[in-house]
Amino acid sequence: TVFVEGALPSETCLVLIVKTRKHFGYGKLLEILSPSPDRREPCCPVAKQCGGCQLQHLSYAAQLAYKTKEVQDDLERIGGITGVTVRPAIGMEEPWRYRNKAQFPVGQGKDGCSVGFYAKRSHRIVDTKQCLLQNERNDAIVALVRDFLNEFQIPLYDEETHTGLVRHILTRIGRSSGEVMVCIVLNGKRLPHSEVLVERLQRIEGMVSIVLNVNREKTNVILGRKIITLWGKDTITDSLDGIEFEISPLSFYQVNPVQTEVLYKKAVELADLKGDETVLDLYCGIGTISLFFARKARQVFGVEIVPEAIADARENAKNNQIENATFYVGKAEEVLPAWVEEHADDGDAGLHPDVIVVDPPRKGCDEKCLETMVAMAPERIVYVSCDSATLARDLKYLQGKGYEVLRVRPVDQFCHSMHVETVVLMSRK
Repeated sequence: TVFVEGALPSETCLVLIVKTRKHFGYGKLLEILSPSPDRREPCCPVAKQCGGCQLQHLSYAAQLAYKTKEVQDDLERIGGITGVTVRPAIGMEEPWRYRNKAQFPVGQGKDGCSVGFYAKRSHRIVDTKQCLLQNERNDAIVALVRDFLNEFQIPLYDEETHTGLVRHILTRIGRSSGEVMVCIVLNGKRLPHSEVLVERLQRIEGMVSIVLNVNREKTNVILGRKIITLWGKDTITDSLDGIEFEISPLSFYQVNPVQTEVLYKKAVELADLKGDETVLDLYCGIGTISLFFARKARQVFGVEIVPEAIADARENAKNNQIENATFYVGKAEEVLPAWVEEHADDGDAGLHPDVIVVDPPRKGCDEKCLETMVAMAPERIVYVSCDSATLARDLKYLQGKGYEVLRVRPVDQFCHSMHVETVVLMSRK
């Protein structure tokens, strides 16, 4: 097998073999001799350099088919799960300009400040004037901040030397509210001439929050823990299917709100709630999935390791008058045993939740978390994943502990990229 970046299935290509191993190799695409009928010319002028989109040269229908097959292959190859047909990935009617969040690295370019995204497999910044996945207002924000940094010659961060001041520009835009937040990430505590930037940013339609984030660590992690509000609110508001959420710079909130509604509705549908169930939501973040489930269940308990996220989750439940959702801070593998002990005398579903819903980071679930889930013996597990490889690994473990995979449905949250969300229903045998 030879992996050739940029080549598509069914194409005949001239390829230079650049590296070989025992069972596979890598090739460089030199010329496409016979193109695929699914090949498209990328809309973005820097698509080939930027590491953000990997599939713009593939038609959107073919992208969905590719992602469906990827999930199927991972379940079979990594998870050893056969006999389960992955349903076709649910796509978007308009797969452009869908993202509500952007994180632009900032650095010194040949002609001044570079703001954009990292090139493939590097931290070299591709200066980007517009991104077709982001809200249009991001283009204006980036142009404005770039001009400000150049005008006042603000020192720009250098990863190698850990010097310079401005590291990233983070933006959030509420799809339903139209509210805009701009967060400047600093290797310091003060932005020179910030009053000028604030005055200019206020001209952007919907601007309600301008903040600084202090990150002085020598790390690839974008955000630090300290937030300094320069102007406006500390948060913006957005809603999913009628549920309102307060979102801070540190909040985890899905980047594609249109498909998030699709994904969470599908998760609730697969859980098949009748109204008297106890649901446990692990890696609950600011409570997005928890509050979706709370409208259909008797009681929902959410667990998340980030204290700020739990504070947001509690506030979101309160703001939406949802009283049957309770949230705990801590690692799931540590909180769950204590949760079991706390509810040991309930005499009902409190000890063994009817449904556990889990939406872990890309690395998947901690094995101790999986062990505790199995020990709690829920009737159903709904697994929401952003990485089909770690999903398959975790499903293999759960299948070996008495659960079977019933339904699998990918949802295309990240159009034109290699990533795909997947929601899976498992049932206890």
